[in-house]
Amino acid sequence: MGHSHGLSVEEQRKEDIKVGVKGFWILLLVTFAEVAIALFLKDLLPGLVVRLSMIALSLYKAYYIVSIFMHLGSEVGGMAATIVLPMALLIWAVIAFLWEGNYARTNRNAVMDARPGAETPAKETSKETSMRSIDDLPTQLSFQS
Repeated sequence: MGHSHGLSVEEQRKEDIKVGVKGFWILLLVTFAEVAIALFLKDLLPGLVVRLSMIALSLYKAYYIVSIFMHLGSEVGGMAATIVLPMALLIWAVIAFLWEGNYARTNRNAVMDARPGAETPAKETSKETSMRSIDDLPTQLSFQS
């Protein structure tokens, strides 16, 4: 996949094919391991072990693809950091937003309405549609404030 100095075009092509075939078999074996864990071992192993092994195998596949096929493994440290650091921050942001969104979703009816004078909690929404009932909506529209 990378270019080696001193090799002819045909030799370089053969080296690239070797790297591609090796990568195919490694990724195939790791994927089979993930599928085997998900289908057959999830009932035999504790949930935490299954989750951690799936995360570890997925991270290995991502590392291998980025390192070999995207040529980041042969780059200098600074160049690799410009790719890895923003990706890590993006993953952290997604996890943080999902975590906070779940907290807000589970606690939205426990918090009283923040308007002055309001003393009743928010009304329950439909479990099927997450919308208020038609009976709770105003019957007349008013554009006056």
